[in-house]
Amino acid sequence: MSVAIVTGASRGLGRALARALADRGWSLVLDARGGAALRLVADELSVRTKAVALAGDVAYDAHRAELVEAAAELGGIDLLVNNASVLGPSPQPSLADYPLGVLEQVYRVNTVAPLGLIQRALPWLRQSGGRVLNITSDAGVEAYEGWGGYGSSKAALEQLSNVLATEEPGLRVYWVDPGDMNTQLHQEAYPGEDISDRQPPEASVPGLLELIEGDRPSGRYRTAELTPARP
Repeated sequence: MSVAIVTGASRGLGRALARALADRGWSLVLDARGGAALRLVADELSVRTKAVALAGDVAYDAHRAELVEAAAELGGIDLLVNNASVLGPSPQPSLADYPLGVLEQVYRVNTVAPLGLIQRALPWLRQSGGRVLNITSDAGVEAYEGWGGYGSSKAALEQLSNVLATEEPGLRVYWVDPGDMNTQLHQEAYPGEDISDRQPPEASVPGLLELIEGDRPSGRYRTAELTPARP
């Protein structure tokens, strides 16, 4: 049975992907900051697979160590999904007014924490020839006014992923743009606006599963452009 760590799994894309993996028999270690919401997801998924819920903040190394230890107890690590992110201020300020203390926290969660979790998981990933999915954004490659903090943190994550793929040729490393989604983070980015025209997170899951189950090389992908391979 394959084992995955999925961060940010209490809602949005993380929850949607965790549900899909549970349907495929994956054992799961799930992370989120909100313990009550995460427990509900784990209880739902435990009916059909092993699902361990560990509430905490991936910005802290002790919590990252707990996630890896829990996955090791389930048998190892075949997949690491770095999905947990923070937006920063809402509404988004321009870089001229961006509070630097907040920017440091955005980078700790969106850039440093994924690398920290990868470092802890690498011995297991190397052993399994596993896969790393780093969830990024078009804001990491496009210049959108007001997205300098979040976007630059994702740009840094993309380059970390790119270098990791070169340094770890035995792994599949994917940095993935899931597209605009109707999620809490996107709502925070546009406070007071109607974002119901965005696709639900579930619409991005087939593309992620193509990377998890398919044979694509390491690289940057957009879920909207991924077509699941036919049997």
